[in-house]
Amino acid sequence: MTTFETGDFSYEPSHHVPFRDKAVLERMRGIGREDFANHPNPHLDVRVVSEFDVWFTFMMDIFFRIKEASEAGRRLVLILPQPWPLYAKVAGMINRSRIDCRNLYTFNMDEYADHDGNIAPESWPYGFTHALKKHFYARLDPALRPPEEQMIGLTNENLAGYGRMISDLGGADVCYMGPGWTGHVAFVEPDAPETPQDLEAFKAMGPGIVTLSPFTLAQNSLHGVFGAAGDLAAVPPKAATIGPAQVIEARHRMGFYCIGVHGTTTSWQKMIARLSLFGPVTPRVPDSIIQLKPSQALVSEPIARKIEVDWEKGY
Repeated sequence: MTTFETGDFSYEPSHHVPFRDKAVLERMRGIGREDFANHPNPHLDVRVVSEFDVWFTFMMDIFFRIKEASEAGRRLVLILPQPWPLYAKVAGMINRSRIDCRNLYTFNMDEYADHDGNIAPESWPYGFTHALKKHFYARLDPALRPPEEQMIGLTNENLAGYGRMISDLGGADVCYMGPGWTGHVAFVEPDAPETPQDLEAFKAMGPGIVTLSPFTLAQNSLHGVFGAAGDLAAVPPKAATIGPAQVIEARHRMGFYCIGVHGTTTSWQKMIARLSLFGPVTPRVPDSIIQLKPSQALVSEPIARKIEVDWEKGY
């Protein structure tokens, strides 16, 4: 087991770190591939696959759910995370297969907001609603598209009723999700002033404006949208987000634990994947609510490898 304390030097985690239970953290550092592959929670279907297979499975799951719902003539409601380029590939497969999407409803999981809590408009080119419309909706053949009002993002106008909009459709069929560096679920941070620390109150939390953690600013400053440059000031300070209530309400959850740094084994997600899937269910690790209901978790091989000291690597 990797440990970072010795008899010569022992310390408490920084007060900035959201989850600080040293005994649990030490246990997480000892979790390896075999533990992921044989997860004891009957609610969790955990699969260890290549990073390519994680994203391929994500893409194909969306495609086949749309296809099967269309063929059955039934409504499909999806909660979608930030629009990766793979959404354009899903649109291409839909066009080639001539799938009618008239019964498809999508809800964006979150959206950036300014310092006063004003939500970024769809016209902002770095926002999630803009990206979904550009990379998915606009690429669908017009004859196959759902009505545009069924591609729903968070706005100043609909925030108060966003959770009810999803519930009125019977809840989401699937919520696609994955933890941030802090363990945030959507953009619900563990230590934001808006986040309840009582577990039952946390589980009941619905959509709202939240303050982003400095760790999330650092994480998202490495995203290509913001130049992958560590430009902390480029990332908006707040966000609109669904709450844990919408995640729990969904009939199924699919979590992704695979984010590395441009194909390397370096990953900020390696420890939080362990806390999400093996640690206590707590508001201090918001994504840990995936343990509560039937869910699938896809873990990449690099994430599943044991955490080990590497004396040959600096940053």
